[in-house]
Amino acid sequence: MEREGIEFEVVTSHVEEVRHESESPVEYARRLACEKAIAVYENLRKPVRVLGADTVVVVNGLPLEKPVDAQDATRMLKLLSGRAHEVVTAVCLIDHRGADLQHATTVVRFRRLTYDEIGDYVGTGEPFDKAGAYGIQGGAAKFVESIEGDYNNVVGLPVYLVREMLQDTVA
Repeated sequence: MEREGIEFEVVTSHVEEVRHESESPVEYARRLACEKAIAVYENLRKPVRVLGADTVVVVNGLPLEKPVDAQDATRMLKLLSGRAHEVVTAVCLIDHRGADLQHATTVVRFRRLTYDEIGDYVGTGEPFDKAGAYGIQGGAAKFVESIEGDYNNVVGLPVYLVREMLQDTVA
């Protein structure tokens, strides 16, 4: 957002991230993005635009969130090894006129990873705060064989989509 010249302030929503049993990964990301935006918007006492976002990695229909520990991170990276997966980021923009909810999907293909590569990467600690247990902008960049769609979406925010949403809400 800084690179795009968009001024912003980060405010934590404290929304609990728990997927409902019947939710698809896309529905889950969209719900969380809205819940985060609403929670922040309702706590602010001034007219602002609030952007909530949530990212989920999906492989074979299975959502991969942030790993809970090293074993979970290893499990996720093994699932991603040698195959394509989707990165879905939902974005909810709220202001005094209402809400705009959209999402972007990017397909990422990992090359086959060795056990040592997975262990070394997990050992860096980088996977623990990232959906799918990897950061494409960090040490996992070397795992990527191909990408279809918005790279920024995989980093965590589809900047192009956000810019369009912000332009559509300008009064």
